[in-house]
Amino acid sequence: MKWFLAKLVFRIVCGTGNHTPQFDEQLRLIYAEDELHAFHKARLLGEGDCIKEEIESLVNVNWEFIDVTELHLLTCDIDGAEIYSVIKEEADANLYIRSVQKTATQLLQQGLHQFTGLNSISIGT
Repeated sequence: MKWFLAKLVFRIVCGTGNHTPQFDEQLRLIYAEDELHAFHKARLLGEGDCIKEEIESLVNVNWEFIDVTELHLLTCDIDGAEIYSVIKEEADANLYIRSVQKTATQLLQQGLHQFTGLNSISIGT
């Protein structure tokens, strides 16, 4: 098992969402067998946090998990710990989300390549 650093991206929606799009980028520690397992574990962690944030919301603020955009091998010891977060405002939310999802797809392809040893794998977004 190895430690990985994963970047998770969430969209923050206040009220009806009639505001400049905001995104929270978080760095999390993930303990997994390899990059592929770390990627999927990070996605599950993000989806679980998204549900928790919606339940705990007291001021009508929702956090929507977008995807995982970075994954780095580390040597640390706290699974799922948030070690960095930045909230971004983007003029075009759809463009930002597509960029996050494209990066996540490339990261998944790299993990699959490492796991399977294949040179190219086609994954739709």
